[in-house]
Amino acid sequence: MIQHIASWPILLPMLAGVILLLPPCGKSIPIRRVASVFMAFLSTLVSAFLLWEVLHSGIIVYAIGDWQAPFGIVLVADLVSVLLVCLTSLLGLVVTLYSCVGDDEKGGFFHPLVHFLVLGVNGAFLTGDLFNLFVFFEVLLIASYSLLMHDGDKHKTRSAIQYVSLNLIGSSVFLIALGILYGVLGTLNIADMAQKMSQLQGDDVYLAKIGGLLLLVVFALKGALLPLHLWLPNTYASAMPVVAALFAIMTKVGVYTMLRVYTVIFGDEAGQLAHMAQPWLWGLAVATIIAGAIGVIAAQDLRKLTANLVIVSVGTLVALVAIQNINATAALLYYLVHSTLVCAALFLIADLISHQRGKVADRFAAGRAVGQPLLLGACFIIAALSVIGMPPLSGFVGKVWILKTALDSEKALLFWPVYLIASFALLVALSRAGTSLFWERKHQDSELTEGVKAQPLQIIAVIGLLICSPLLVIFGGPVSEYMIAAATQLHDITGGINTVLGGGS
Repeated sequence: MIQHIASWPILLPMLAGVILLLPPCGKSIPIRRVASVFMAFLSTLVSAFLLWEVLHSGIIVYAIGDWQAPFGIVLVADLVSVLLVCLTSLLGLVVTLYSCVGDDEKGGFFHPLVHFLVLGVNGAFLTGDLFNLFVFFEVLLIASYSLLMHDGDKHKTRSAIQYVSLNLIGSSVFLIALGILYGVLGTLNIADMAQKMSQLQGDDVYLAKIGGLLLLVVFALKGALLPLHLWLPNTYASAMPVVAALFAIMTKVGVYTMLRVYTVIFGDEAGQLAHMAQPWLWGLAVATIIAGAIGVIAAQDLRKLTANLVIVSVGTLVALVAIQNINATAALLYYLVHSTLVCAALFLIADLISHQRGKVADRFAAGRAVGQPLLLGACFIIAALSVIGMPPLSGFVGKVWILKTALDSEKALLFWPVYLIASFALLVALSRAGTSLFWERKHQDSELTEGVKAQPLQIIAVIGLLICSPLLVIFGGPVSEYMIAAATQLHDITGGINTVLGGGS
C-alpha cells in the first residue's frame, strides 16, 4: 500500500465526498458531521504521513496504471507539493469542525462539497502534467461555485455570476494554451516539457512563448493578480466566512502553478525562453501589493479587509516567484503557509464578531458590544499582529526573510518602499478595525451586550489556526530548513526531470 501513498490525499477526499452523499450520512446531520470530521482528520494524517515519507525517501512518483511518464498520468509528491497538501488538508479539517455548529445546515451538501474542493486542490498540487492540472482546476472550481452559493442571497448570486463567468473564460484560455504547447512540444508532462523546451527553434519558440504567456493570464486570474483581481474582494466578502476561510488556499493554487511552471518549464534551462515571465510577474506583483493595500485601507468591514489582505499576500508571493532563486522560493513557502492560516483565521473571527454585534455585524461602525470581548479581542490582536509582521509571530519572520531576499536579488530599490508602505497601511487599517469593532459602542445597556456566544468547536478552530503562527517561530529552525530543502529540490530541474521520467522512487 505504501507505493500508492501519493494518491491517498486525492482518493480519501473523493471517498469522503461520495460517502457523505449516501445513507446514512446523506440523511442524518449528526452522522454526516461525525463522518466528515473523521474523514477530514484522516486526510490530514495521511497528508502528514506522505510528507514524512517524501522527507525521508525523496520524491515519490506515482504512475497511474503503471504507465510511466511522459505517456501515462503521474502524480509527483515532492517537498513543495506535499507541504501544500498538508496545508490544504489542515484547513479542510478546521473548516469542517467550525461548520458543525450550524453553518453546514444553511445550504445543501456543504460537507461533500468541502471534501471535493480539497480533492481538487490536492490534485492540483500533486499532478505531474498540465492537462490534469486543468482537470483538477475544474473539480475545485465546480465545488467552489456551489460553496459560494451556500446560504445564498441576491448579493451572493451577483458575486457568483461574476466569479463563474471569469473562471469559464479562464478555463477556455487554459485549453487554448495547452493546445498550443502540446502542438509545439508533443507533451504536457511538466518534466518532459522542461526537457524539450531548450530544444525549440525558429517559430516554435514564439508559439511556446505565446502558450506560456496565455498560461500566465490563467494563473493570474486564479491567483487574483492585478488587473485580474477585481473578482476576489466581493466574492470572498459575500461568501459565508467559513467558506471564505477555505477559499484562502485557492489563490495559492494560482501562485503555486506560477512557481512550478515558470521555475521548471520556463526556468534556468529553458534556452531562449528562460525566465520569460519574470518581467511581467515582477511588475504585476508590485502593482498587486499596492492595489491590495489601497483596498485594505478603503474596506468598511472586516471580511472585505481580510479579502484585500489575501490580495496583498498574493502580490508578495508572486514577487518572490519573479525573483526565481532558492532563497526567494524558501521565503515564499514560509510566507504562503503563514498568510493562508492567518487570513483563514481572520475570516472566522469576522464571523464570530458579526454574530455578537447584531445588525452592525463586522462593519467598522458603532454598534452593540461584542459578547466575548476578551476572547475575540485576543484572537483579533494575535491575527492582526501576525499579518502586520510584528514579533514574535510568524509574520515578522516571514517579512524579514522576504526583505532580505529582495535585498540580495537587487530588487530592494522598488520592492522595499512599496512593501514597507503597504505594511504601514495594514497597520493603520487593522488598528482602525480593532478600535471600531471592540471600542465604539452605540448602546451601553448590559442586556444589549448579550449576543450569541462562540461555541467550543468554533473556538477550537480559530485557536487551532492562530496557534500555528507562534509554532512557526518556535520551530523556526526545522521549518526554515524544510523550506530551503523544498526550494532546493524544486530548483534542481535536472534531478527532478530524471526522477519523474525515470520512474521515481
